[in-house]
Amino acid sequence: MKQELDAALCAKYPKIFPDRHSPMSETCMCWGFECGDGWYDLLDKLCACIQSYIDANHENDPTKQVLAAQVKEKFGTLRFYYRGGDELIAGMVWFAEYFSYSVCEVCGDPGRIRRTGWISVLCDLHAADAAAEAAANEEDGP
Repeated sequence: MKQELDAALCAKYPKIFPDRHSPMSETCMCWGFECGDGWYDLLDKLCACIQSYIDANHENDPTKQVLAAQVKEKFGTLRFYYRGGDELIAGMVWFAEYFSYSVCEVCGDPGRIRRTGWISVLCDLHAADAAAEAAANEEDGP
């Protein structure tokens, strides 16, 4: 994810991402958001729902505050690993991860799982770009 989008999420949700610049011995968030810019809106909405719910229902229970441990793409879809929360938060995270199956990781347009070298969720345009890049890499050889 672009540095400015990374910074925007951390600034907007400091309670969720307090460890963003902590050392790797403490958190995987030290590597930032390991996904494409297309999932920024999905992450923004997820974090807004999480923080709104926590602030309204668990303000006096610091163990419920969600702390992101890692945010990345894995097997083509979003993974949001965290500490804290409750069953409702788990449902929000599950929904966002599931919804990522239909959002292009590059641009945020509707997409679907594609296998063009890596497994990715891409729109038709970015799938064509990935296929062309994979073909060019095959032509170059080892």
